[in-house]
Amino acid sequence: MQLSGKVAVVTGASSGIGAEFSRDLVKKGAIVYGIARREDRLIALQEELNSSDNKGKFIPLVMDITREKSLSTWVEQTFSSDSGKLPDILINNAGYGRFSPVEKMAPAEFDQMMSTNMNAVFYLTRLLVPLMKQNPAVCHIVNVSSVAGLMGNPTISVYNATKFALRGFSEALFKELREDGIKVSCIFPGSISTEFFEPLGMDTHDNMMRPEDISSSVMFLLETPDNFLINEMTLRPLNPKAP
Repeated sequence: MQLSGKVAVVTGASSGIGAEFSRDLVKKGAIVYGIARREDRLIALQEELNSSDNKGKFIPLVMDITREKSLSTWVEQTFSSDSGKLPDILINNAGYGRFSPVEKMAPAEFDQMMSTNMNAVFYLTRLLVPLMKQNPAVCHIVNVSSVAGLMGNPTISVYNATKFALRGFSEALFKELREDGIKVSCIFPGSISTEFFEPLGMDTHDNMMRPEDISSSVMFLLETPDNFLINEMTLRPLNPKAP
């Protein structure tokens, strides 16, 4: 896919790898709808990205993606085959994690992880797939899972469950949509130096991957030839231990 002029939707766009995806897509000439809940972060990113060369290419959208009706209204108001504005790329990046032994996990935390990490992916994908099917160009959905979607570990059972679910959803979806000209890739990053770990009371360090490492890998996925698909990709630091 040639990214210049493409229309992308990125969730969790206000920080971390979501912000980096937005930066790289805009630099490559794409129009990016960046969805997140933190308006101040989105506006700051908009001011950074919408220089004279890229004016208007990053469009911030303050929204809670776990609210299906809000997503549906926005999609209906933004995209249509009649207007010729159709999505080319969807990056389901937003994620939420809380770690604890299962007996100490609050039901509200379980619900929030399921809502953010799986339900919201379904909501937005379900809304954009019919529009992608109307797009004459090859489209691409990228779902951001985690190495926690490949192996279970103590104290992260619920987070594991959401990321395992995302892997299964992605594998089935790629088989379902391939003949419609829609690629589906699921990536499984290891530890990344982002603020994801702050609420968990965990420190980041220099041996973690950087957001730009993950984003450059996703740009590679997006820019592969139309009839070439990498449906799964695992990304890890060579040495994950703190230096």
